[in-house]
Amino acid sequence: MKDTSNKWYKLFIRWFCSTNAKDIGMMYLVFARWSGVIATTMSLLIRMELRSTGPGILAGNGQLYNVLITAHGLLMLFFVVMPALMGGFGNWLVPVMIGRPDMAFPRMNNISFWVLPMGMILLLLSALVEQGPGVGWTAYPPLSSALSHSGASVDLAIFSLHIIGIGSILGSINFLVTVANMRAQGMTLYRVPLFVWALCFVSILLIGSLPVFAAGLTMLLTDRNFNTSFFLPAGGGDVVLYQHLFWFFGHPEVYVLILPAFGIVSHVLSFFARKPVFGYVGMVNAMGAIAVLGFLVWAHHMYTVGLDVDTRRYFTSATMIIAVPTGIKIFSWLRTLYGGSLWLTTPMLFALGFLVLFTIGGLTGIVLANAGVDVALHDTYYVVRHFHYVLSMGAVFGIFRAFYFWVSKLTGCQYPEHHGQRHFFLFFLGVNLTFFPQHFLGLAGMPRRYLDYPDAFLGWNVVSSYGSYLSAISFVYFFYIVYLTLAYGPKCANNPWSDQQDSTAGGIEFVLPSPPAYHTFGDQLPVIRPTPQLV
Repeated sequence: MKDTSNKWYKLFIRWFCSTNAKDIGMMYLVFARWSGVIATTMSLLIRMELRSTGPGILAGNGQLYNVLITAHGLLMLFFVVMPALMGGFGNWLVPVMIGRPDMAFPRMNNISFWVLPMGMILLLLSALVEQGPGVGWTAYPPLSSALSHSGASVDLAIFSLHIIGIGSILGSINFLVTVANMRAQGMTLYRVPLFVWALCFVSILLIGSLPVFAAGLTMLLTDRNFNTSFFLPAGGGDVVLYQHLFWFFGHPEVYVLILPAFGIVSHVLSFFARKPVFGYVGMVNAMGAIAVLGFLVWAHHMYTVGLDVDTRRYFTSATMIIAVPTGIKIFSWLRTLYGGSLWLTTPMLFALGFLVLFTIGGLTGIVLANAGVDVALHDTYYVVRHFHYVLSMGAVFGIFRAFYFWVSKLTGCQYPEHHGQRHFFLFFLGVNLTFFPQHFLGLAGMPRRYLDYPDAFLGWNVVSSYGSYLSAISFVYFFYIVYLTLAYGPKCANNPWSDQQDSTAGGIEFVLPSPPAYHTFGDQLPVIRPTPQLV
């Protein structure tokens, strides 16, 4: 009988001990995929509970409901979006885009991944201790203090966040050093691809904000276990101090999640509009302005804590100023599309959907930036709808867009185009049915993080829950598409988007729509545009 032990040992070394950026990137993507299964399941349980008034599938257990809220938020932020966009596609594409075979610090790259499973184990174990950490992803004291959560559940969650924070800082240092010192000869900073620029700004945001977050968590940990009083008013502490420390990290974290999606949408729109990105230098500077301003507006999450009028005036004005570089990017993308020969494939559909939905989410952010309005809408479902439109339909759309655009380069196999387009429309419909009704719920005053509500809110909650079921079905459908791609997908050429040969495998058609011919728009003079190259 053939001995396979050596084969499995080599496979273990190949995947689990590899320092190759592509192997590590693939492990990030697989990890993010399964974390997404857990996080999506939790969100589905939340919407099933909110499907009706009174006790639902959680039997009126409000603590369990808040544990699900906490775990869903932390998993989506730290274990799905960041590993997929930064760790997965970043490790795969950044070295290739700057002309290098690997990252600057391969072993550090390996460590920055392997702290993630350890952090996730601690986070999931925290739900099994006592009644779990029902503190929300923000973990505000006194709800997270020993008085409200006396067991070790919150301590385990804090340790989990510490560990993944260390991994994020190591990965950020690696990206910055790689881009700064290892670019190909002749690649000046203003020739670096926009996705690489996005990850550089993300790395700066993480290095600047995570130590502040770690300090706040450490102070909370000592309050819980060593009788300090950083956040305990009885001992002279201040609970609002924690909010300042948390949101100094929490608001840049929003841009950590969305900036990589900005870079991806720039590549996708440029390629499928068959023309260069309009205003490349302006796009880079706009991302830099967003990163800088992201550090200066943290207290717009805190209008209800008793800030004085001048402070609220500053944070209202500074928050609205962020709309300027964001608007520059939106209009640059629209100008990229204008006059282009649009090629409507699945990545392009996800990019166009992103433009519409992110714009809607951004506009509601401007509404919430006004201190007077936010006092009325604070902690309602209007806020939930706002950040889910930005993240659930911005960052998650970015993950799907990147998968469909680069899966052929990552695996050598072509995805089934017709299935991909069906997945887009199913997911687009599902997320809009889920979150758009929450706009009306928030304006009507329904508070977030409550498992029960008056009958007046029932109608829109039913629509929202059915939308979440449709989103979950689209997520399962995506896994089916991944299976078809890996099991039956035909092998691609070096540039898979130039290979237009129809092919059938396993009874499934893997055929791309034909690209449009180049043309000029209106009465413009004829311009010869270079063919965008797929990295």
